[in-house]
Amino acid sequence: MSALGRLNRGETNIDFHPWWKRGLILSAVLVAVSILSLFTRGLNLGIDFEGGVGWEVKAPNVTVEQTRDALEPLGLGQAKIQVVGSDVVRVQGPTEAPEKVDEVRRALAGLAAVPTGEVGVSTVGPSWGDEITKSAIRALVVFLLAVFAWLSLRLEWKMAAGAIVAVIHDVIISVGVYSVFQFEVTPPTVIAFLTILGFSIYDTVVVFDKVQENQARVGLSNRITYGEMVNLSTNQVLLRSINTTVVSLLPVLSMLVVGAFILGAVTLEEFSIALAVGMLVGAYSSIFVATPIVLHLKEREPKNRLLRDRLEAQRAATATRAGDGSDGEGEALAPAAARRTTPAPSSVAPGRPAGTPSGVIPPRPRKKGKRR
Repeated sequence: MSALGRLNRGETNIDFHPWWKRGLILSAVLVAVSILSLFTRGLNLGIDFEGGVGWEVKAPNVTVEQTRDALEPLGLGQAKIQVVGSDVVRVQGPTEAPEKVDEVRRALAGLAAVPTGEVGVSTVGPSWGDEITKSAIRALVVFLLAVFAWLSLRLEWKMAAGAIVAVIHDVIISVGVYSVFQFEVTPPTVIAFLTILGFSIYDTVVVFDKVQENQARVGLSNRITYGEMVNLSTNQVLLRSINTTVVSLLPVLSMLVVGAFILGAVTLEEFSIALAVGMLVGAYSSIFVATPIVLHLKEREPKNRLLRDRLEAQRAATATRAGDGSDGEGEALAPAAARRTTPAPSSVAPGRPAGTPSGVIPPRPRKKGKRR
């Protein structure tokens, strides 16, 4: 049966131990790149976070350079200018006087050859962005504390710790993607980031729940180590994790392609990109970040460590006996049998028959008496 067929039947037998090590290394590299990009490049914050005035106009075939040249006489040559979708020009600048706002509006209308009323204008104070940021941070902290408490009661604190590390990993990498590619961070983006936290936790709990189920069923019955049991559990939920991710990504990708690129809905684009990135990273971290962390913590427990050492010693002894071509028991009995087969010369009295292979001298047969 092919690998895809075994995957569909839930009969995969992948050794995840080397892949867990590679996954942790890859995650460390991605986290380091994300943090470095955040410190060097920063985030492309939208007007809701930085404050200022924003102008939007539908202007097909108008480039960023053309827009910058048109705004240069108005002192906005260094403004943030983007072409969103395929035909929407977005300009973001500092808070200006009302007359300056109208001048920019008229310049953009002339550039796009549309009436002035079709140029959208939005003004946001800098305090609004600070409130959004603080609210998002508070929501994230409360979410992490609640999840840690619930998972500690539902499973155990070591699994809760692994899940929290995976969530933080997902947030850092998702934000890092926005920093590296300079996607604009808007309130819909923050909402998407908070949404993917639940998806990441769900996928991680699926794996941990199967580990708990197998632990209760197998009971660590001195036949497999804890690491082998976790490996078995990961194989059993691999198809479910893939199916969950694919089914969840399909509507998000549809929203991104149809809503953003076809219909030109900018808000849908900002929301769906964050969701897609977060779902992919969350599905990855549930298997390659949360699971090896829990495995490392659990294998340090004395009972699991002793069980692993004992099973490794038994398997090494079995492999050695198999390499010698014997089962070990025959080797232990062979010297004793040899000793019993050949008794020492001094143990046989002169004129008496030699011992049997069992080492026991049979009694002499009695002579038949004469009948009287």
